Amino acid sequence: MNKPWQIPTHRWTGARKRLWESRAVWLTAPIVAGLVLSLRSLGWLQPYSWMALDQFFRSRPAETPDSRIVIVEIAETDLRQLKRWPIDDGTLATALQKIRQKNPTVIGLDLHRDFPIEPGHQSLVEVFKTTSNLIGIEKRGGREDIPVAPPPALKALGQVACNDVVMDQDGKVRRGLLYWTSPDGKDFQECLGMRLALDYLATQQVFPEAEAGTGYLKLGKTIFRPFKENDGGYAQADAGGYQTILNFRGASRTFQRISVMDILQDRVPAEMMRDRIVLIGPTAYSIKDLFHTPYSGNSLTTPETMPGVEIQANIASQVISSALENRSAIQVWTVPVEWAWVLLWAFIGAALGWVPRSLRWAIASMMATLGSLVLICYVAFLAGWWIPLIPPALAMMSSAGILTTYIAYLERTERRTIMNIFGRHVTPEIAEAIWRDRNQILRQGRLMGRRMTATVLFTDLKDFSSVSERIPPEHLMSWLNEYMEAMTQVVLEHGGIVDKFIGDSIMAVFGVPIPRTTSAAIAQDAHQAISCAIRMASVLEALNARWDSQSRPTTSMRVGIATGPVVTGSLGGQQRIDYTTIGDCVNVASRLEGYDKTLSPGLCRILISETTYEFVQDQFPIQFIATVQLKGRSQITKIYQILLESSQNTL
Repeated sequence: MNKPWQIPTHRWTGARKRLWESRAVWLTAPIVAGLVLSLRSLGWLQPYSWMALDQFFRSRPAETPDSRIVIVEIAETDLRQLKRWPIDDGTLATALQKIRQKNPTVIGLDLHRDFPIEPGHQSLVEVFKTTSNLIGIEKRGGREDIPVAPPPALKALGQVACNDVVMDQDGKVRRGLLYWTSPDGKDFQECLGMRLALDYLATQQVFPEAEAGTGYLKLGKTIFRPFKENDGGYAQADAGGYQTILNFRGASRTFQRISVMDILQDRVPAEMMRDRIVLIGPTAYSIKDLFHTPYSGNSLTTPETMPGVEIQANIASQVISSALENRSAIQVWTVPVEWAWVLLWAFIGAALGWVPRSLRWAIASMMATLGSLVLICYVAFLAGWWIPLIPPALAMMSSAGILTTYIAYLERTERRTIMNIFGRHVTPEIAEAIWRDRNQILRQGRLMGRRMTATVLFTDLKDFSSVSERIPPEHLMSWLNEYMEAMTQVVLEHGGIVDKFIGDSIMAVFGVPIPRTTSAAIAQDAHQAISCAIRMASVLEALNARWDSQSRPTTSMRVGIATGPVVTGSLGGQQRIDYTTIGDCVNVASRLEGYDKTLSPGLCRILISETTYEFVQDQFPIQFIATVQLKGRSQITKIYQILLESSQNTL
């Protein structure tokens, strides 16, 4: 007996059984998660993670444009009027003077000026020397890039930033470079967008600091965590310099643009630039200073591009809005958290494949769960988090697919086992009912012994030995098979199962293998067994008529029927296994069939037990025969006989 604090033994056994049966889930999920994480670390999932991120950018609601930044563009229409590229130094000097007069906070010149472009070079140099809030550019480049020197006059004044852009392997810009650093780490420089943002923030009394403990850049309300090589969906990316994942304001033309010709022709009011960041750069398609971004790909033929000057505007806007307004940057999880996330979804997928036990429901559950994962990741993105989508989705779908396939294999195996055991014994309808309840009756590839109440029917042919002596063996076998086939069909039609053939005898059982739980159901089985025996008599009569016309032997039969407790299950080994019924009720039915073979000679004699009689006494004409002690039994048995002709008239 279990102690009060102990789990009851039968419950613990059931719990252990369920745990053991679900071992496929506990084994599959970690293995799949490990494989997915390996693919992720090798970079094989990186392109798909980028595609998911790009789609999130394109799907999110448009943000309010940043009014603190204005772009003075050199567009195709401007080039047609200027009639040259690059524009000469004199024209550029005039444009800078007119912009300076409108009192912007800082001016970013996203044009290379490493050598004079006459006419007007001296005028441009003078503008450089007298404009303290003007920032020029140089290209520092990497191992494969060719550096471009800055304007010497601005270099001498320390008013230079680099305009290097970080591109991913698919040619898109998703990261912004805040600081360029040399490979040895000894030299560094602000990039243009960062330099413009710092100069603007200085007017707001916000200055860069180093976070205690990490040394990360801190500006106002935000700490800029530097991009690392495996952040987000990246794998072994180049994390040189101080990078950040760009949180674009939107697609191209998000920022206000002003034509350089409008500046030169004084068509721009001063308030459009006062106290703002002004960026000057080319946007003309023919100049090719264009980049693909997450917003590219909207069109299959002409993917949207973004000018380099607008890339710098996005960097400046992200830094300023994060520092002043705590606008969310694109944040990512640490590697251990990402591993746990992928493992979680691998388990979810494994559970989805294991629990439904139905291919249709498994697929529907997978699709619904995948949609939930996408929604979770999208909502997180709206909140500023890039959490993995492709690795957990792959882990979930793979685990679910593997478990669904495994379950399908188990079901095919179980169905084959069920059909091997019952296929020749029962009707397809009963076989399907057994299949539906297989989890209750099938264990370890066999039907375990179960106690239930059933009705057993035994038949035997009268004088079979004498018949077998009169005809050749091959004719005897054909004659007997014809009889067996007809009687088997009768059993199946009445909802019974053929347990076995023993020579010329047939054993059939009604009420197995699914237990009957009510007296009405047990009574119905008894009724079906007797109806089956009566029908057997009619079929045998038809067979005798045909055999007689063919000059073949005719015969008669005896039937014994008993209702009571039995034990059912499968017997045999791996090479051969059979479903059978054993118990005292089987012995009683067999003894009733063989009782007093001289009693009531005729076409078919049907004897039933007392228990069967109690269930059907008002449904068939029955007479009491005797109270006897059957062979092999110590208990007294009452025997009843079905009056066949009257029964046939009432059916």
